[in-house]
Formats: sequence, C-alpha cells, structure tokens
Amino acid sequence: MTVTLDYGRDGLVAELADRLVHHVLSLAPAPPLRAPALAIHAALLEAELPRLAAGKRTACIVICDITRPVPNRLILTEVLALLSLPPENICILIATGTHRASTEAEKREMLGEAILASGVQVLDHDCDDPRTNRFIGTSPGNLPIYLDTRWLDADLKLTVGLIEPHFMAGYSGGRKLVMPGVAGRETIQAWHSPQFLEHDNARNGVLDANPVHEENTAIAAFAPADLICDVTLDEQRRVTGIFCGHWIHAWRRGTEFVAQQARPLIPELVDACITSGGGYPLDTTFYQVVKGIVGAYPIVKPGGTVIIAAQMQEGVGSPHFKETLEAHADLDALVAQMSAPGWTPLPDQWQVEMLARACRHHKVIVVTETSRAAELRRCHVDAVESMQEALARLSTTATIAVIPKGPYVIPAVN
Repeated sequence: MTVTLDYGRDGLVAELADRLVHHVLSLAPAPPLRAPALAIHAALLEAELPRLAAGKRTACIVICDITRPVPNRLILTEVLALLSLPPENICILIATGTHRASTEAEKREMLGEAILASGVQVLDHDCDDPRTNRFIGTSPGNLPIYLDTRWLDADLKLTVGLIEPHFMAGYSGGRKLVMPGVAGRETIQAWHSPQFLEHDNARNGVLDANPVHEENTAIAAFAPADLICDVTLDEQRRVTGIFCGHWIHAWRRGTEFVAQQARPLIPELVDACITSGGGYPLDTTFYQVVKGIVGAYPIVKPGGTVIIAAQMQEGVGSPHFKETLEAHADLDALVAQMSAPGWTPLPDQWQVEMLARACRHHKVIVVTETSRAAELRRCHVDAVESMQEALARLSTTATIAVIPKGPYVIPAVN
C-alpha cells in the first residue's frame, strides 16, 4: 500500500504492508465551491457587511498568521471591495497570539501584492507590547483580559479565519481569532494553564463542557467581532463552505459542518497510528506538530505508538518551548508543578503540557529531516530519518491506522 502523508509542501510517500494497515482515515468528501469568490461576495452581502460598515470611520480585520492555510487573498479581496472606507483607515491585524511576527515574505504569501499595495495597514499583533495591549476586565475564570488596542478601538471589527479541529479548544476559527489571536501574553498563559487544559473535554472536536472553549468565548465576548467570515477546506485546500455573520452563530454552523466531514470512526484501538503534522504551513515547527500527535493518540492502545511525519523547516519552535522541553527530564512532573499554587507560567508551557498528555501512555516517533532528528531526540520523543526506520520499531504483527491529513481529522473509536 502506498500512502502520501502531508509533509512540508510536497508530501511524503510511505510504502506500507497491506496486511498491517487496518484503516486509512481521511476527511469525508465535500464538494468544493465552483466559484468561491462569488460565493464569498454573496455571503458577505447576506450578512449585511455594507450596512454594518455604513457610517464607520475605522475598521480592523483580524486574520490568522502563516501557520493556518486560510485563503486570505480570496476572502479579503471581497471584504475590502465592500468596505466604503479609505484604505488608510483599515487595519489588517495578523493574529499571532504568542507566535513570532510575520516575515515580509509570509505577508506576501498570505495577502498578495495587490492588497499589500492597496494602502491598508498590515500589522502583526505583539502579545508583549504594553503600548498595544489594554486591560479591559476579568474573565469568568478570573483571568486578566488584555486585548490589542487596534482591535478594541476600531469602529468596525471583522475576523477572517478557518474552521478546523483544534486539539484543546475543539475547533479553530470564530472566537479564537480574538482570543488568543490578539490577546496579551498574560491572558493567553493564564488561559493555557492546567486549570483548563487538564479537563477531559479539552480536546479535538469537543465544545460542550469544554472549559478551554468556554473561557475564550467569554473573553472574546468582551470585544466581539461585528462579523466573521470563516471558511472550511477539503483535502486539496479548496473552499467547501463559507460561514459568514454573527461571531457565534455563523461559527457554530461551521463547526457542525466540519464535524460531519472530519470524524472517521474505527471499531477498536490499534497498536500504532501513522499520521502527519498537517504539511506546510502547519508542520513548520515541532510546536505545531504536537497537534497531530495529540490528535492521533485517542485511537492507539495504551503502550502503543504514534508515528508522525513532519518536515519542521524551523525546528522545534520558539526558544522558550525548546528550552522548557530540554530542561525537564520528566514532563509529568513538570505538569504537576504547573498545577501547583504559586507557579509562575512559562512561555509556551501549554504545548509542553499537551505533549506530556500524549507521551504519558504512548511512544512517539517523529519522521523528519536529518538536520532535525538529533535536536528532537532531546524533546521527549524519538526521531528518525525515514518511515522505514520508524516502521522497524513496530512489532511485525502491529495493527496500524493511517491519517494522511494529521490534525485536520478527528479519529475516534466507535
């Protein structure tokens, strides 16, 4: 059996023994829209964007950073055409959360030359800049809320995003563009604490009684979008759905659509799961690849193996994330410390916590480039340079499931 896993920009071809592969789990087919630009334009009109924009002086449009394959050019071209505002009064704010700022090349890739040359402001959110983050209150979970002033002060607030499974908040898109997208670090770190993440419902595809989802929705409600335009994509990243309108109701329609496409079921746990980090742009760092690891382990037997293929051209991730992984020999002990009163949060500690959850009962093997394998072996996972080498670590009778699209699929046992 030949399977192509999402890996970097080009994919990774894996040769697997038919007798061992019991399941290949993919997104259910959904027809791509024949004329997505026209459909987006119509959805924006139906959601009354021109009426919402009438009389407004300034607008802030929050978009995802480079780690999400949102068709920003397609959507923003239609959004900007319907805003009766001078370009200089429009700010496209990149929702970096705690991620690094975008490079100029990434801005060109996300937005295209026409939008960059249109006169609109294109800015990165900076979670650590006290000049552009304002305290606006305390959340229901007693979190201090800091949000970007460009968002808070805009007369018209819009978000453009992508709805897909999210390994702790249930689904991406909607409220996540605001929180954590344009929130201050103190708010994000408090939200990403064991208080929320250790809950059983803080996982892929779960919204009901998920404290991570409930808390960031409550925070976004302090400064909600006037209108969202979220899309869904198929396995070729073609637009399959447009969910435009109220920041909660339109988004929930989108999550229901994704749930129908992204939930393959298998009858029993397997010995191993071969998955991917989602390919470019998501598998650029190990920090993001953790999502694919966490997404796969629920269908693997305790003591089983998750094999994940990821190119990781930028390596492990932020210096904070890498240092935390390398400095602590026991991830579960670190999670226990994080949960103790008086703990001072570490940057990116939440991704360490989610990795600890996956490694608690499973072995993790990363298939990656030769230049990355050695540093990954210092990060609580095994790392090899070929799929053949990873497969050699399995029993010759191991039952295997394969998830080529990695974190974009929510596998489960029926």
